[in-house]
Amino acid sequence: MTSGTWGTSWATRSAAAFMALVVTTGCAADTTGAPRAGGGRTSSPSASASPTPPPGPPGALPRPGEVGRLPRSADGLPPVISSVPTRRKVVFLTIDDGWEQDPGFLAQVRDRRIPIAAFLTRDAVEARGTTDPTAQGGRFIGAGKWDYMRDLRDAGATIENHTLTHPNLVTLGYDGQKAEICGTSTLIRRHLGERPALFRPPFGNHNTLTRRAAKSCGIDALLLWTATVQPGGKIAYQVPDKKLRPGDVLLLHFRPNLSRDFRILVNKIKRRGFELGNLDAYLKAALR
Repeated sequence: MTSGTWGTSWATRSAAAFMALVVTTGCAADTTGAPRAGGGRTSSPSASASPTPPPGPPGALPRPGEVGRLPRSADGLPPVISSVPTRRKVVFLTIDDGWEQDPGFLAQVRDRRIPIAAFLTRDAVEARGTTDPTAQGGRFIGAGKWDYMRDLRDAGATIENHTLTHPNLVTLGYDGQKAEICGTSTLIRRHLGERPALFRPPFGNHNTLTRRAAKSCGIDALLLWTATVQPGGKIAYQVPDKKLRPGDVLLLHFRPNLSRDFRILVNKIKRRGFELGNLDAYLKAALR
């Protein structure tokens, strides 16, 4: 893993998180939360039905001195990160695409104060074209589109970039990759009020052109993962001992039965003694 210099987009959206961090010196997973900077409350039913959440970002925040530093990238391009350097039993939940817009998932994120980073693909959010095979059969495909993602943001989730059409980026030249990444950042800003700071390349495939294009689009880092979550909330590990490790980044998708599978997953993580971390706050600490 490598690191680079954070841009102003990251600093702006992390200001609220670190104001809370200065006050609290570290919290358990369900103690704080608020929408990201730049995101106002909407009057949609799913957003207005819940009580006003407590102040501060959702999820566990890093304690002073807890997080190790990631080395800076020698080429000045956005770093590629797979996990967070910490010994604390904390993991991070991320979810990709945006096809299955399950109201039960949104309610859990909002009501249980669960920290989530959502990496959105335009075609998935807007239900354009052929539905991804893993999302086919869902009850809520494209049900709310950008309104749903706005409510998810207002529930405390961070909204990040996963391209317009979900291509294999390494098959594209620089201009093609830039169009996919910048186009998504512009779209997210138009609908949700701010540009994303993180980018996840489809399939995890990337090259130097990807990082160059991402930098030109205002992206601060590429985020991969250490484990994936399968139907039924089953965790598929990428390590031989098949166990969660401190700092793991878990990858979910907006697919059928999301609400049920998400509940199973969160309960499983907590039974194993892990907290759910605020990814924004931890990456800020790791890349200081």
